[in-house]
Amino acid sequence: MSSGTENTDATDDSGADDGGHCSTPDSDGEVAEEIAIVSFGRKMDTAEELENELEDRYAVIDIIEYHGDVFEEHWGEYDCFIGLMASGIAMRKTAHLLDDKWDDPAICVVDEELTWAIPITGGHHGANQVAQDLATMGAVPAMTTASEAAGKQGVESRAKAMDAHVVNGDSTVKTNLAVLDDTLGPVERLEGPKAVLVGDDVTVLKRNTDEGIVIGTGSVSGASKEAFLAAWEMALEQTDYDLTDVEFVGSATRKEDEDGLLAAARELDLGVVAFDKETLLAHEGPTPSKSKELIGWPGVSEASAIAGGREQELVLEKVSYENEVTVAIGR
Repeated sequence: MSSGTENTDATDDSGADDGGHCSTPDSDGEVAEEIAIVSFGRKMDTAEELENELEDRYAVIDIIEYHGDVFEEHWGEYDCFIGLMASGIAMRKTAHLLDDKWDDPAICVVDEELTWAIPITGGHHGANQVAQDLATMGAVPAMTTASEAAGKQGVESRAKAMDAHVVNGDSTVKTNLAVLDDTLGPVERLEGPKAVLVGDDVTVLKRNTDEGIVIGTGSVSGASKEAFLAAWEMALEQTDYDLTDVEFVGSATRKEDEDGLLAAARELDLGVVAFDKETLLAHEGPTPSKSKELIGWPGVSEASAIAGGREQELVLEKVSYENEVTVAIGR
């Protein structure tokens, strides 16, 4: 069964997300939660500005004054280093420490004027995530990973959106090449108990939690961020769940570029999974939809909530907010 692709602010080959509801270590390619800002003494005021801006987004943010062995001394203690320094310094001082992309901490450098935020290692394992966060302070995220350049989402990015992690990291070399070639297709979902035999060109994703809900959402074109946020809040209030229980937001591929949807998901640190038409038709909800008659698509909110849920059942049938946004909740 197809389960779609992610569309969030950063499109990765090896995603990263803070997300509050997920605390999986960065070594599995999912999140960066413990951050060290490494700064020269004369730049401490800027380092403190970074700390103040980012402190609510990460579990730990420490400021460490730079010295020649600072990275070696703290290697392995943090998911990501923010180097408030020239990229050449960070590269020279960490090159000999790098071993494996799934285990090494990420490194993102930023200049004192906060003009550029440059992931130099571990872009898909925390550095791209940090660069995007630094964009809120005016820095331009200078990401050079292949899928970003091509405007596509890699398998780790899809895993991140679905609150899952990559089990067999070596496989992503081949599967992300397929992403670039447009031959990978959507994630296939298998529910067990099952035994699965895969080759080295199959990336296996495993959910980080056994429980959780999916917000399925549709909208009129151009619906605002505020409308999405209000609609989701309204829907959750009709259930026994809250935002901490949400794994991701589900929608349709025809809605994946809605600015309001993406902005609302970013504000709540949620991934967005865009389901294709065939998947939604296979998981059509009980509420009749005019879009089925007009354009052949089922109601997006219910179908995406069902398709995304582990149990593939609705907790809340479709509700509408201000005739702009529809919401259903699945598990």
